[in-house]
Amino acid sequence: TATLGDIVDRLDHRAFGFLLLLLALPCCLPFVYALPQIVALPMLALAGQLAMGKRHPWLPKKLHERRFAIPAFATVLTRAERYVGWVERIATPRLRPVTGPTALRIIGALMLIPIASILLPLPLTNTVPGIGVAIAALGLIERDGLLVSGGLLIGFVWVFLLIFVGAETLH
Repeated sequence: TATLGDIVDRLDHRAFGFLLLLLALPCCLPFVYALPQIVALPMLALAGQLAMGKRHPWLPKKLHERRFAIPAFATVLTRAERYVGWVERIATPRLRPVTGPTALRIIGALMLIPIASILLPLPLTNTVPGIGVAIAALGLIERDGLLVSGGLLIGFVWVFLLIFVGAETLH
């Protein structure tokens, strides 16, 4: 068995991207309610830590020590391999300044906005920002500034549309 803390420690600086991606995936599914709002809270905490300049995510002791079986994790990795291969063909370290230490603080702060929009318990408010956060998280893992920027752009456009449509509806 291994602990979540072991995995996060081994991922080092890529741990923020890994954890944000894991939490964003349930948000990417349309017409799923309650779960996206639940996972958005730890996503906010992770983005906040990133914005504060933390080099490594802090996890509560209970989560850090959470054990899981290696064979079960290997099965998940095997199933995800075809998708990971596709992502690895697209993602490559580029636009390095966008994923530099100072920029990571800005990225963390910017991610708070689409993640906060996931908390709205309205239809279709979690899917698009969830996809944006997932893409940005992949960019963090691969140090791909283009993916990070694209993911943030998707999240921000969606939040802007929500605000605009909401304001127009109230008028």
